[in-house]
Amino acid sequence: MVLMELMDYANAHNMLKKYRIKSVESAYVTSAKDAVSFSRGDRIVLKVLSKNALHKSKNRLVALDLANPKEIEAAYSQLDKRARQFRPYRILAQKMVKNGLEIIIGCKIDQQFGKMILLGLGGIYVETFRDFALRVCPITKYDAQSMLQQLKSKQVIAPTADSERLITGLLLKVSSMFMDNSFTELDLNPIMLHDNTYDAVDLRIIK
Repeated sequence: MVLMELMDYANAHNMLKKYRIKSVESAYVTSAKDAVSFSRGDRIVLKVLSKNALHKSKNRLVALDLANPKEIEAAYSQLDKRARQFRPYRILAQKMVKNGLEIIIGCKIDQQFGKMILLGLGGIYVETFRDFALRVCPITKYDAQSMLQQLKSKQVIAPTADSERLITGLLLKVSSMFMDNSFTELDLNPIMLHDNTYDAVDLRIIK
């Protein structure tokens, strides 16, 4: 039996940075005051991280679009109370990425084919529309381009040559990271595409 372990978010964030994969600014906070200080006047998200509550939204462990100290303090207090049934836990603050298109890039080990990479619409849409492409790792630039072409949502996800280059480059980086490390699973969902760039918002790496 193989024991799987969820990588700490901060370590996962640093892993992405090593491969020059952008992720949204984040920090662990231990008090409402910490969360307010982190915001520096920007809108933020607070989320509870616990291996006992992998589905944060279903367990009401996420507070979005917090705009001022009063909202942040109230949300922190509420999340802290809800999270106690999922101990041990930590609370993560992130800068809010409000506008953008959600995509998913995920990797896993298939018993027959080995390491695989997936691209599709992100968030709830990956399960709703089942519009995704799979390839065996490591992938080439041609593989990454063909994954995009396979998607019914290609013109939504990558309507321009620049956006196509952005996503194919990101796919190649994620493939390299998965090949270089002994991960069992890797999920970047959602990745927010916005303003000709992107930010990985939710990171999950299982060792």
